[in-house]
Amino acid sequence: MNTSVTLHIDDVGPVLFERSRRARRISISVRPLKGIRVAIPDGTSFSKAKKFVHSNKAWIRKQIDKVRQVEEKCKTLLNHSASIDTVRLHKKLLNQLNELAKANNFVYNKASIRNQKTRWGSCSAKNNISLNIKLIRLPGELIDYVILHELLHTRIKNHGPSFWRALDKLVGDSKAFRKKLNHYSISHL
Repeated sequence: MNTSVTLHIDDVGPVLFERSRRARRISISVRPLKGIRVAIPDGTSFSKAKKFVHSNKAWIRKQIDKVRQVEEKCKTLLNHSASIDTVRLHKKLLNQLNELAKANNFVYNKASIRNQKTRWGSCSAKNNISLNIKLIRLPGELIDYVILHELLHTRIKNHGPSFWRALDKLVGDSKAFRKKLNHYSISHL
């Protein structure tokens, strides 16, 4: 037999049979995300290891059930922590939006945080501001730049010269910020 081979065993599924110099006897392990492994000591035949697995199918199935429960708990915990993290990030961006609006006398209608593929932010004709959740991965000064850019659209609805002059008054050199922002790709964040 090779050093390892994976075989499908009825009522159990895929099983990795693997030679092990450290093994003193045939042993079966069932691990989360790794599956079923049979360690075979040198000098023990492959057919003997296969018979050992067949004679322990009931025990293996019990272990599979336990492992699945552990995997499900892990998935639930990961999903829960991801949703908590998302809520925290939404709050952080909304707080930043509110602070900058208040400090610069802007008024907007509604705000939303979305996972967008092409835009860092937008401002609708009704002054609803939408920010991309991926902003959180940018340096703080660029987050402020994007938010102030969208807040300014509550007053100036286009990207004409008056918009850029007004944005320069808010952020300094808006052209330099645009250049920095272009170094970040939304699709890669």
